[in-house]
Amino acid sequence: MKELLVIRHAKSSWANAFQGDFERPLNDRGHRDAPAMAERMMKRGVGIQCFASSTANRALTTAVYFAEAYGKNKKDILLFPELYHAPEEIFYQVITKLPDNSNTVALFSHNPGITDFINSLTNTRIDNMPTCGIFAIKTEIKEWRSFRDGEKEFWFFDYPKNDL
Repeated sequence: MKELLVIRHAKSSWANAFQGDFERPLNDRGHRDAPAMAERMMKRGVGIQCFASSTANRALTTAVYFAEAYGKNKKDILLFPELYHAPEEIFYQVITKLPDNSNTVALFSHNPGITDFINSLTNTRIDNMPTCGIFAIKTEIKEWRSFRDGEKEFWFFDYPKNDL
């Protein structure tokens, strides 16, 4: 069995009008939400073994918060530049590259592609993936390269403003 957590980056800053989109950092709320959501996953008993992220600053910073909560650091995060504003097809391509010895993976990316991708996975639909939102599924596959065709089951959906 494999478990995939698809995570949108935490809230980012628009304070610097001259800064490119790729370089935008997290804002104060993003710096609070990312470690809080990582902690929430740990309390839920989600054992993330692998972290894969877009290389955009806001996504990678979010991934670092999660990795550190799980005793890893930035160098342990798999980097996929193609996840920056990726269409649905790119998500499937990246997933085939995930290590098969990791059964639970957190994948960090951006809207609008992330919403399109998660809505393609199961019958559970959301209108818009919120910042630092987590859409999780389970699938009965042995290798990540089988992900596209494997049967997928909705596991949970969580986000910072969700009252548990």
